[in-house]
Amino acid sequence: MKITVENLSEQELDRLIEMAWEDRTPFEAIRFQYGFTQGEVIKIMRSVLKRSSFNLWRKRVNQGVSIKHLNKRSTDIERFKCARQRHISNNKISKR
Repeated sequence: MKITVENLSEQELDRLIEMAWEDRTPFEAIRFQYGFTQGEVIKIMRSVLKRSSFNLWRKRVNQGVSIKHLNKRSTDIERFKCARQRHISNNKISKR
């Protein structure tokens, strides 16, 4: 079953929006976690953000060399992991 915006909880939708705003989170990571393509993420962002916020977000994503795409990222950029990711993904493995 494909995940739809209507099936997302408020917390999941907030996290999806947060991931879309994060420069270091590529669209591929959003697709892996939620199953939404870049085009679907754009439609979601357009529907939930104010017009001015959506325009700012699109401008950031469309910058010259976007790091929102894995194949356009510099190899110097390390993977970014949100401090809340363990809670979200229910990862019980501690890296101490």
